Amino acid sequence: MKYYIIAGEASGDLHGSNLMKALLKEDDKANIRFWGGDLMQAVGGELVMHYKERQFMGFAEVIMNLRKISGHIKFCKKDIAQFQPDVIIFIDNSGFNLRIAKWAKEQNFKTHYYISPQVWASRASRVEKIKRDVDAMYCILPFEEAFYKKYDYDVHFVGHPLIDAIAGRPQVDETEFRKTHQLSNQPIIALLPGSRKQEITKMLGVMLSLVDDFKDYQFVIAGAPSQDFEFYKTFIKKNNVSFISNKTYDLLSISYAALVTSGTATLETALYKVPQIVCYKANAISYHIAKRIITLKFISLVNLIMDREVVTELIQGDLNKKRLIKELNAILNSDKRDQLFLDYFELEKKLGGKGASEKAAKLIVESVSSI
Repeated sequence: MKYYIIAGEASGDLHGSNLMKALLKEDDKANIRFWGGDLMQAVGGELVMHYKERQFMGFAEVIMNLRKISGHIKFCKKDIAQFQPDVIIFIDNSGFNLRIAKWAKEQNFKTHYYISPQVWASRASRVEKIKRDVDAMYCILPFEEAFYKKYDYDVHFVGHPLIDAIAGRPQVDETEFRKTHQLSNQPIIALLPGSRKQEITKMLGVMLSLVDDFKDYQFVIAGAPSQDFEFYKTFIKKNNVSFISNKTYDLLSISYAALVTSGTATLETALYKVPQIVCYKANAISYHIAKRIITLKFISLVNLIMDREVVTELIQGDLNKKRLIKELNAILNSDKRDQLFLDYFELEKKLGGKGASEKAAKLIVESVSSI
């Protein structure tokens, strides 16, 4: 069968690659065409456009790039029409994907969605559009099934693919890793400032402001695959700051603590059992717009899944050097550190175990084959 997959951002590329592997196991004649990144490209199929070409963060940035986004949407529709897939699989990236889904449904294409848009965070009215435009939804967060049930929309909870992505990785030889990347023997504080230039610019400076206050630790920046070292270099002015690109999981596996930009990385850090502080600072206009439409109590996936504050969130004005020093000391030296480990184990249980990609692929193939 012919599959057309649309993913955006590094996390979408990761989950898309694992879904593609699972689809190829279920259907050894699968013909896959996709929007994604390097990980998906390594699996096979044909890459249409890399996610690096269409990364925009926040409301203000999207508005400034509307013409470019409109061009991408037009091109995507044309490409789908030419490929004539048996099913289109959307992965997260709701701003782009829901527009394509509406058109695709009108054109009588089968539409499946893996990793639900975060309609539970804002604009729940979009559920009606999803019910209209998406034939099947595969959710990865445990509370999403109950959320959609309130709108009389049956979805599949398949578990979280990060569990498989992390469990399937080989164990890192810490001594060799430190030697390869010229790291000292000091405990590591990992800095995960995000993957987009806008958020890195907002986060990394304040994260690095702590370096002189924690001389017994080594700070290591986890470089995103979408950004070059030259971009990060302008922020690095201290000797005990290191930079490692595209090795975030390996870095987390040997880290003592982490400062993490809100997003999927908060969950990745928790699954590696690394005590963390969640950081978020956006363009002022984007933040005030978001504050008016997002009704959640928390911004991190860890706290949202647990439905209580497990990790400290420092948002906008609270993200400053004074607060960071206080909260980092708390997870380095106090009872809070021990409690975090217990909470992380509970979190993993809630995520539903292994096999998310395989469950989703099996359901997709069975659904499309039965038509």
